[in-house]
Amino acid sequence: MPRRVWPILLAIAAILVFASYLYYTQILVREIRAQAAMTSRIYFLVQRGRLASATSSGEAELSLLDIMEALQDRDVPMVYFNAPGEVAAAVNLPFDFDLDTPAGRRAVAEFAAGLENRNPENKVVVQGVGSVYFGEPALLSTLRWVPWLQVGAGAVLVLVAIAFLRADLRAEREKLWAAMARELAHQMGTPLSSLAGWIEVLGLPVNERGAMVADARIAEVMSTDVERLERVSRRFELIGKPQALDIVRIEDVIQELENYFKPRLPKLGNGITLRTRVRNGVPPVRANHVLLTWALENVVKNAVDALGGRGGRILVASEAGNDGRVHVYIADDGPGVPAHLRERIFEPGVSTKAGGWGVGLSLTRRIVQELHGGRVVVRARRRGGVVFDITLPAAAEASA
Repeated sequence: MPRRVWPILLAIAAILVFASYLYYTQILVREIRAQAAMTSRIYFLVQRGRLASATSSGEAELSLLDIMEALQDRDVPMVYFNAPGEVAAAVNLPFDFDLDTPAGRRAVAEFAAGLENRNPENKVVVQGVGSVYFGEPALLSTLRWVPWLQVGAGAVLVLVAIAFLRADLRAEREKLWAAMARELAHQMGTPLSSLAGWIEVLGLPVNERGAMVADARIAEVMSTDVERLERVSRRFELIGKPQALDIVRIEDVIQELENYFKPRLPKLGNGITLRTRVRNGVPPVRANHVLLTWALENVVKNAVDALGGRGGRILVASEAGNDGRVHVYIADDGPGVPAHLRERIFEPGVSTKAGGWGVGLSLTRRIVQELHGGRVVVRARRRGGVVFDITLPAAAEASA
């Protein structure tokens, strides 16, 4: 799984956890509220018999006040109205009040009306004594806000994680652009150096220049270098845009690779040999010829770098698969790719070379998979080395 996917999955998991916790806490609050209301109501209904057995309304009122006093430490707000509808007593209200003043009695009466409006069952009528209004414990109000505070803290953490992720992606993108610029400079450096050398030769007197190489040969080589520069600039122009795909013969692409690399491979000392093989019956593919050639060239160049200084062999082969696809194999007998890097070797910035920028193979994967709908994997060879298996849809399948 790509590294950048993990922060997104973790953020989604955190959101789900906090959402489920919020849902569960709200259910818990509702249950506690219902149980508190039920407990208070049952208590008053049980006490109704005691109040009804009182010999006078005054004795009943005293009994009711005793009940309220007994429940005071339970933190349940209660308001008692006597028969005429006047506030007679109140406990555990969330504000200060004075029943000896009209303003205090009015504030308590408004609070009781609010309790009844929220839930009519918050009112218990005691025949011949009056009415009792009760609310929910203050703990519920506190508990109701706890999950929101926790969700807020979780949201802050998620936002921080997203900010770090965006910063990481931005840094990775900047690193990729720097690597692309370096790759462009590298690819243009060789033909530019060659052109500079030939221009220097052309600056020599005609007699000296003719002794070195014929003018026709100079023109031919310079034309090849200019063509190479055009191809390089064309590649970088195409990589960032969606491209129309044409019918391309794999043997033509592989032949172009052979023509480019063979004259440039080291032949003295620990030389490198390049062989190509295309089996009969390989169907064409739908591809962009320039970009597909670039993708395969990056893999061959990676093999050349791996064999540098030690020598070895590189094989580029192609065959038709049984799955209606075309397979291109690029193998070498070099040191191979460490097992722990085989899954990450195509990520930008990952390289087996000291000082490598890790851009060539990442471009290969993007070209093969995103543009051509193919697949590229790397695996070790039994006799040492590594093989890149590039799979592309055949033309008939790609056009379906």
